[in-house]
Amino acid sequence: MAEGFLKHMTPDEFEVSSAGTDPAQVNPASVRTMQEVGIDISGQKPESVNKYAGTKFDYVITVCGDAKETCPVFPGKYTRIHWDIEDPAKSSGTDGEALTFRVTREIIRDKIEKFSKNKEMQFPL
Repeated sequence: MAEGFLKHMTPDEFEVSSAGTDPAQVNPASVRTMQEVGIDISGQKPESVNKYAGTKFDYVITVCGDAKETCPVFPGKYTRIHWDIEDPAKSSGTDGEALTFRVTREIIRDKIEKFSKNKEMQFPL
């Protein structure tokens, strides 16, 4: 969802890469939830963070608790930002899942909006 929002909200400002420490398929509930706000993430391909070893970044944003501890260190100087957001895929039940994904989407949207407007501020937002 964060990749989708960054690409949608800041298309000319950032080159966005997205990867996980244990990548899996894009969750269909994430796709549906983002479609509700007009963003198609169905074409996103989960990649391993190891693909980016040696890549220089200006910002590295991690989400979910374990990503902060398991994300590798990248070369050069960059700003590391961690947003401890509950993984909505851990929710259960159709109604609970839909609500959890929507809440997560709005948390991510808010953080991306603040980040894109205030990149020079202290983090986390």
